[in-house]
Amino acid sequence: MDKFLALNMFVETVRCGGYSAAARKLGLATSSVARQVAALEAELGVTLITRSTRQNHPTDQGRAYFDNAVAILDALASADSLVTDRGSEAKGKLRVSVPVEFGRRVIAPHLGDFLARHPALEVSLNLSDERVDLFREPADLAIRLGSTVSSDDVICASLGHFQRWLVASPAYLHRQGTPHQPDELAHHACLRFDYGGPMKHWQFSVDGQCVAVAVQGRMLSNNADVLRQAAVAGQGVALLADWLVADDVQHGRLLRVLPEHAVAPAAVDASINLVYLPINRESSRIKAFSQFIKGLLSAA
Repeated sequence: MDKFLALNMFVETVRCGGYSAAARKLGLATSSVARQVAALEAELGVTLITRSTRQNHPTDQGRAYFDNAVAILDALASADSLVTDRGSEAKGKLRVSVPVEFGRRVIAPHLGDFLARHPALEVSLNLSDERVDLFREPADLAIRLGSTVSSDDVICASLGHFQRWLVASPAYLHRQGTPHQPDELAHHACLRFDYGGPMKHWQFSVDGQCVAVAVQGRMLSNNADVLRQAAVAGQGVALLADWLVADDVQHGRLLRVLPEHAVAPAAVDASINLVYLPINRESSRIKAFSQFIKGLLSAA
């Protein structure tokens, strides 16, 4: 029995929910997949997958074995990449972690064009607003928005910058009035981020000085698009990235508020960064993806 082949077939069977679906994905006969998984079970002396007429489910032992099998196959793919991903052609699997809305709005619509330019490349795009630990998670690179801690353990390359805009719907501003100075926001319904604690101040540059304005509002979320939708619906004033709301502003669904004032929540950086491990410094896959993102940002 080819152990790695059997592992791969077992993993795909669990992921696809059955032998037939796994066989279609792998381009093999269903009997071949079932036979390899059965051989793996015989060698281990345990049942990994329950058989039924409709679907195949992993047993408790199978679930535990699945997690470790995935880690083994990922490690093997990474080891292969270290020696093959150094040529002029980007090839192999690239695992990318990106913030949810940045991935949905900026990257996803253009990912097909990127893959068409790199036919030997496979991209796994993981959308998460959590900061991925590249030493612990199965990711080759991460895109991070805002300030990133400098470290010798990782490489952080700046891809560009964005702006944060204050926006509100025409209906809200007609109803509540348009703020003309930052301190007037204290009397408005502000749509705030909540990352483990609500954001209580927005910071502005006023006459060269940094001014913190206390803001309040009953609508909070840890998702930027939820706040964007609330702003479009006339629920208040939101502080959001330009790449998220530029289309709404262009089509009049939102209006910019206090555009003459530079603004940043808690004075954080507004950079777009690509983060990866030093061992991938010469990776053709990462170089290709970096150029892809730079191209998207320059065209925006």
